[in-house]
Amino acid sequence: MTELPEVRGTLTPDRDLSSLTWLRVGGPADWLFQPADTEDLQSFLKALDPSIPVFPMGVGSNLIVRDGGIRAVVVRLGRGFNGIEIDGDRVTAGAAALDAHVARKAAAAGLDLTFLRTIPGSIGGAVRMNAGCYGTYTADVFEHATAVTRAGEAVTLTAADLNFAYRQTDLPDGMVVTSATFRAPKGDPAELEATMAEQLARRDASQPSKDRTAGSTFRNPAGFSSTGRADDTHELKSWKIIEEAGFRGFRHGGAQMSEKHPNFLTNADGATAAELEELGEMVREKVFQTRGISLVWEVIRVGEPVPR
Repeated sequence: MTELPEVRGTLTPDRDLSSLTWLRVGGPADWLFQPADTEDLQSFLKALDPSIPVFPMGVGSNLIVRDGGIRAVVVRLGRGFNGIEIDGDRVTAGAAALDAHVARKAAAAGLDLTFLRTIPGSIGGAVRMNAGCYGTYTADVFEHATAVTRAGEAVTLTAADLNFAYRQTDLPDGMVVTSATFRAPKGDPAELEATMAEQLARRDASQPSKDRTAGSTFRNPAGFSSTGRADDTHELKSWKIIEEAGFRGFRHGGAQMSEKHPNFLTNADGATAAELEELGEMVREKVFQTRGISLVWEVIRVGEPVPR
């Protein structure tokens, strides 16, 4: 195995990733690197052989790691990257800070980032994917982010650098977001708390929030602006199209399209990554045959399948 640079954090070879994803599937990464701090991350990436791929991974809430694993160094940020600071109307959060925690701390300070409360991920992923909910997107409150390039250089990213779009940005491969600063509207803390409680209740009533899922499986087939805001003239919803195609509750091995919300792919009974991805592709094929619509995966799929 290739010798890697020395680190102050934790560097683990052949680390199984299934326990780090919400779907509980996936093979091993060649290496899992958990840096101690930004300087540790910089020095490691600077010294790492440029031919070795780097894959930044958050809390694995929107991810299928294929059963053969990932031929790369997976970078997963931890305690040194989860701080939350508030200065006036600005909230700066480490990339490993959970979206829900950021929303709650901001609300306590009278700042409205309530849209983050029901998003099951971390701030780094929210920036990378332009996460949004209830009509607000990360792009709407984003001021800047800090990151480390694949070459180990610390950089500041603006909205123009990221080119926010619906559920995506132009973040370069191998670049690791380390923090983000948001400019949040002001609000009454009690009212913000009530809003978040209402949002949680709505989510739990309509989504399988207690099951092993990776969030919405497919994007809604609608138009979106350059900042990622939905075009309300287009009302198609993926869950409705999937239901009409006969896939509510449909099972394939241990994988299932949720009975509660058919746009949620669930690990219902010891599914493999292959079964989950195959079921998703079955849905896409049937929807295209019946409606002529090509559903686009919202869940990120990475790694290699196990040869058959």
